[in-house]
Amino acid sequence: MILHGGNRKTGDAMIEAIGLDADDTLWENETFFRVTEGEFAALLGDHADGADIAGRLLDVERANLARYGFGIKGFMLSMVQTAIELTDGRIDGRAIGRILELGQDMLAHPVDLLPGVPQALDALEGRRLILITKGDLMDQERKIAASGLADRFDAVEILADKTPESYARVLFRAGVAADRFAMAGNSMKSDVLPVVELGGQGIFIPHGMAWALEHADAPDHPRAHRLDSIADLPALVERLEARDA
Repeated sequence: MILHGGNRKTGDAMIEAIGLDADDTLWENETFFRVTEGEFAALLGDHADGADIAGRLLDVERANLARYGFGIKGFMLSMVQTAIELTDGRIDGRAIGRILELGQDMLAHPVDLLPGVPQALDALEGRRLILITKGDLMDQERKIAASGLADRFDAVEILADKTPESYARVLFRAGVAADRFAMAGNSMKSDVLPVVELGGQGIFIPHGMAWALEHADAPDHPRAHRLDSIADLPALVERLEARDA
């Protein structure tokens, strides 16, 4: 977790703080995983077909979440484990080395902001913004620094996972009541459902690609919202405040 100074004033605004997800909400992320998965499948192409490799890798990732958490390093270890299991231990050292190179390339990849992000943050200037992301601490810190967006936020929170309990701790540290909080992100499972459960506004901004383990059904709930683009977020916040004024 990283915290920055939070000294902006929101007055009597209905929404005192807005949380924003990072990966695939502010910048590209899942695209790089898909590219790496493709190269991983090609590497093991003599041992299984692409669908079997992808399915086995997903199963290994799911089982390893409790051990390694979210992020590229856990993904690398899951690829290594999958390769060993699919080849009955016959995978050679050069192939393992190539898997590690694929993960290292991901860890060094430039941060590419998604369309509309700078404009949306400009329109939200003066509001209390909290960047709330999850995953490997070092990698998330690297991406936040490389994005050039850190100064846009009053606080940055890097969580092991996004649950109602972890969001409640974030709001406690921020001194914000759940019913005065809105969270926007590309994951229904992580960015919307836990916040709606707490009593806040959950705003789903889908990305073109989504990790299977982040899928969840959209709730039929008045505090759950969907936008086509982050560019629409400032207007939605204004509408929510006008509705409850």
